[in-house]
Amino acid sequence: MDRALSGQTAIVTGGATGIGEAIATRLAASGATVAIVDLDIEGGERVASAIGGGTFAIRADITKSAEVERAVSEVLARTGRIDILVNDAGMAGKAAPIWEQTNEDWDRNIALNLTAIFYFCRAVVPHMRERGYGRIVNIASIAGKEGNPRMIAYSASKAGVIGLTKSLGKELATDGVCVNAVAPAVVRTRILDQLTPGQVQYMTDRIPMKRTGTPEEVAAVVHFLCSPECSFVTAQCYDCSGGRATY
Repeated sequence: MDRALSGQTAIVTGGATGIGEAIATRLAASGATVAIVDLDIEGGERVASAIGGGTFAIRADITKSAEVERAVSEVLARTGRIDILVNDAGMAGKAAPIWEQTNEDWDRNIALNLTAIFYFCRAVVPHMRERGYGRIVNIASIAGKEGNPRMIAYSASKAGVIGLTKSLGKELATDGVCVNAVAPAVVRTRILDQLTPGQVQYMTDRIPMKRTGTPEEVAAVVHFLCSPECSFVTAQCYDCSGGRATY
């Protein structure tokens, strides 16, 4: 692994498991000091210990703006800088038609998948603009482009992530801060435990490669978007879908 991120600090939300863990591991291997922000502090500390190299974990409920601000302040206090933000934390939510979805089902999904990303971007952007450099990567989903039945809140939240990414990337286009999204198709992580086997099969059948992705495959795409080489790419959504995406 190259050391292109040596000296940089990266925040990875949801880094205690799955795609976030793979991203944190890869960025640390490239030289970054990684702050894992997760509600599961035991999982975050386990991953941080396994990665080593100065990686540390912070417990935060990122659906609350005050806790996001606190987490960002703690990272700045410990490392003095934030070069990279990867917003990975998310949930699939209940797989059911809209008439079986409650207000709480909707609110919980939007809060974690979309509003938390808004909070984190708002918190780190002033620091990045002041330094004239930053990389923000938001984890969206193919569901945000195509819409998955029985996943109304999830699909809507991920479509919002793509829209937020494109808007923010254009706002910061002359500030040295590149903002991009990655849209995976089905990736074999614990988030699939929230869905029925039929729901997972429906999504997998739509992938031309006829398999689920791996967290490491998503992390490879994120790695480039976090690197200094990503200098003329912003406000884009990169698919990691095994050929599923049609646009």
